Amino acid sequence: MSAEIINPPQLCKPKGFAHGVKAGPFVYLGGQTALNADYQIVPGGIVEQFVQAFGNVLATLAHAGGKPTDLIDVTIYLTDVDDYQRNGREIGKIWREMAGTEYPAMAGVGVTQLWQPEALIEIQGVAYIGDAAE
Repeated sequence: MSAEIINPPQLCKPKGFAHGVKAGPFVYLGGQTALNADYQIVPGGIVEQFVQAFGNVLATLAHAGGKPTDLIDVTIYLTDVDDYQRNGREIGKIWREMAGTEYPAMAGVGVTQLWQPEALIEIQGVAYIGDAAE
């Protein structure tokens, strides 16, 4: 089995990482912060950063041929778990708008810092997109 690097052209050009890797029927979605195409963390708080980070994940998945319901595992890293929880209803609404109501296995992990100092959230995941033989 060979692996295919997935780097959507609408995302920032990766330096030292891949946005995703497709291996067989699986897509491994690299951790996405709220970086826009200009290498800037989007302004605003956790809600705005969630939209950008999750949008980056979904853009990578789409570029690999998948859709949001193909997600089977998502990990969300947070520098402020309390802030995320305070905004949980709005974030949940946004998730449903972006990905529907079929939720994957998920974990939320509190961390002290992410790669970009202004990043509040990083999202990574795994998707099963099947193959032509299915």
